Amino acid sequence: MSGMSKSGKSNTSHAVRAGHDAVSAVKFSQELTAAIDAWAEAHQTARSDAIRRLVELGLNAVPISRHGQHRDSFEIEAFAVRQISELLDPSLPAEERERRIRRLIDGPPEFFGDRIDLPKSKG
Repeated sequence: MSGMSKSGKSNTSHAVRAGHDAVSAVKFSQELTAAIDAWAEAHQTARSDAIRRLVELGLNAVPISRHGQHRDSFEIEAFAVRQISELLDPSLPAEERERRIRRLIDGPPEFFGDRIDLPKSKG
């Protein structure tokens, strides 16, 4: 009874066999499926590839502490830049990638006055 546990279930049931990728079935809400499909379409990929990429991004994300440990704004911005860079089309020219990153990090100019993380202009 090699590979069997006391419960009679195989203890290798979740292991990936050498040379084979695991196939998983997952149940999502309609809203989450729609959001995944929208992301997949925006990135010109299939739903299964989108799910894999989103899970990889989530697993590589640095968790934000809920216990009052505040990160400084430079660390947060650097993290955001890394995450956005991973989502951008790698075939974009460097200048366009930088423009898009800045636009997402800085936000639209019409909201600069409302941002609490920027110094207020004296005027």
